[in-house]
Amino acid sequence: MVSKKKKKYSSGEGAQFMTRKAALKKLQLTLKDFRRICILKGIYPREPRNRKRAQKGAGGIKTLYHTKDIKFLLHEPIIWKIRELKVFQQKIRRAKSLKEHGKVKKYFRDYPEINIDHIVKERYPTFVDALRDLDDCLTLCFLFSTFPSLKRVPRDQSMLCRRLTIEFMHALIVAKAIRRVFISVKGYYYQAELEGQTITWIVPHHFSFQPQSKDEVDFKIMSTFVEFYITMLGFVNFKLYNSLNLVYPPKLTAGFNSDSEKALVDEQAYVSERIAAMNLSLAKVVGSNEVEEVPEMDVFETDDQDPLKIEEARKEAEQIKVLKTLFKGLKFFINREVPREPLVFIIRSFGGEVSWDREHFVGATFDETDESITYQIVDRPSMDKQYLSRYYVQPQWVFDSVNTRTLLPINKYLMGATLPPHLSPFIDKTKDQVYIPPEQRALNDPDYKPPGDDEDESEDIEEASDEDKEEKSDEESETEEQILTKQYQAEVAQDSASDNGDEEELDEKKKLSKEKKKKMAVKTGITHKEHPYQKEIEDKQAYRLREKLVRKKHRNLYKSMKAGQEKRKQDIWLLRKKRRLHDEKVKEERKAEKQKQKEEALNAAL
Repeated sequence: MVSKKKKKYSSGEGAQFMTRKAALKKLQLTLKDFRRICILKGIYPREPRNRKRAQKGAGGIKTLYHTKDIKFLLHEPIIWKIRELKVFQQKIRRAKSLKEHGKVKKYFRDYPEINIDHIVKERYPTFVDALRDLDDCLTLCFLFSTFPSLKRVPRDQSMLCRRLTIEFMHALIVAKAIRRVFISVKGYYYQAELEGQTITWIVPHHFSFQPQSKDEVDFKIMSTFVEFYITMLGFVNFKLYNSLNLVYPPKLTAGFNSDSEKALVDEQAYVSERIAAMNLSLAKVVGSNEVEEVPEMDVFETDDQDPLKIEEARKEAEQIKVLKTLFKGLKFFINREVPREPLVFIIRSFGGEVSWDREHFVGATFDETDESITYQIVDRPSMDKQYLSRYYVQPQWVFDSVNTRTLLPINKYLMGATLPPHLSPFIDKTKDQVYIPPEQRALNDPDYKPPGDDEDESEDIEEASDEDKEEKSDEESETEEQILTKQYQAEVAQDSASDNGDEEELDEKKKLSKEKKKKMAVKTGITHKEHPYQKEIEDKQAYRLREKLVRKKHRNLYKSMKAGQEKRKQDIWLLRKKRRLHDEKVKEERKAEKQKQKEEALNAAL
């Protein structure tokens, strides 16, 4: 029996992928509705291994999707809802054209609403799955919470983002889940830990909204993402509040209601009400107990247990326990020129009390005249009236103390002082080929002395020589090997010469007696001392041999990895060079300033 000839592109990549045009034809949807459904369902274009086969021999570059994803969308009930919406829109347009106002009101009353709760449950079956994907959700919701009423962004969506984000911040304050914070040009980076999952997001600075052109930002696409994210964040907030024994939804100020025109007209009033809400405690469920503290870490016996890793985990748990109560028992007063929202959020998250001037902003809990205030946060060079019972520090002290997990000395953060660099806490210390500033090295290693502290020229020369040694590239590896071999040979020759000198000093009788004893006695083993230089040379030779064993198909990948390493080395070298030039310039300026002061003092004395 003759077998039927197989049709071309009926299997393999030709059957696995489908173009966007074919997907629209199969689903009977417009491009706008197709994009919306793909965003809600989490379906994205795919990149095939062989584009020509995936496009069934067609040229050019087309947007491709997995065929199984498109077939999965065929059974989505939202598609039928979208078709119902189109029918209602046609009815509304027809009634408007015929000026049948009664029917228009009826159609708007019965207008179908799209519910995407089932999609959230489908994409995130467990609470931990939702927490893992919460980074983009929080970043976009915090961004939309700052938007005014725009043409392509619904007003209710922005108001709902405002409410959900403040609810999430309240939950973090109660759970004491914040671990790191960093201030950058983009905004405030926060990192929290919930249910063992690390969540990082950005909160933008509060500036006036700048209109964007349609070519730069597609607000319609962003609004579709937010439509899914607000449903997801609502589920997460509900679960968090239940786990913390808090009443959900919390009763916040009137500024969060969508009917409040005050919040839409006066943005400053809205921000003040939101910060005032963060300074108050939330209502707990009646009859519930306090949230239990995290118990001590249990150690289980395993085959591959590493005592160093266990000790590091124990130290990390102890540091986090101390971090949660970093500001406990401390009272802070914030001046009016300081950004209040991030400071109130951070101080409250670590157990501190905070207040501000009640004449300028609502929600103050105590006045500036309170003698129990520990720290007053100011951002100006001087103040006329000061209290001896408190410290006057700049806002950076709060953020740096959180990142170092201890209350830092305030001598570098006093009012009017030149602040130290604000270091990012998101650098992975275990990662190789990362430039670490001297200030970060000083924090990691207490014995390390950053350059510029001592003004001795000899120490500066030694530090410069150390940096020059670190900046040597791999191209000088052959000369290094020659130097190492020469040093090794010189030390071996020196050891043999000393042994010969000792043997010449011995008498002939002693030599003969030793030889006799050696012949008769049992010889003891001699410990062999490995020379460090020789070991380095052997390691380099073995590494080069391993490089030659790389397979041909992996050789290009290995070369690209080596090129990336060289580029990172060059970047680190450039950063160190810039830092060294900057330190030299600062040192010269200090010397010139001291010389000028000496000349002025000498002229005044004369």
